[in-house]
Amino acid sequence: MIRAFLFTTALAIAAPAMAQQSMRPNQPMMPGDPQSTQPATPAQPAQPQGAMPAAPSQPAQPQSVASIVDSEFPAYDANSDRQLDQSEFSRWMLALKHQEMKATGQPLAADQITAWANGAFKTADTDKNGMISKPELIAYLSGGGA
Repeated sequence: MIRAFLFTTALAIAAPAMAQQSMRPNQPMMPGDPQSTQPATPAQPAQPQGAMPAAPSQPAQPQSVASIVDSEFPAYDANSDRQLDQSEFSRWMLALKHQEMKATGQPLAADQITAWANGAFKTADTDKNGMISKPELIAYLSGGGA
């Protein structure tokens, strides 16, 4: 479900850029063109909403997962060692799980969420060194560690 949430988030972030590209597909930008003089509006991070439809159950695209991991990793790597220990990883996964539950309206008990995060850590830690690297996290969230 986390993978589906990440996939939906990546699509929501990419949608404005794709829409801008498709609005004028065969018309080159000309100097003085009113559209070319307007600054581009930066995409806003997607916020989960209660009315958000369920995401398709396809694995997230590795490139979009990689960009999300690259941008979010420093916020969860509290000791800046470029790896996530179990508490850092769990903090990130719990935040994602809470967003997922809010978006889907399917709550879980706190002990179930903790058990899920512990299982996710064991699955994501493919080299079993007790730390999650960026490549391990990307593989896990992309469906490689499922």
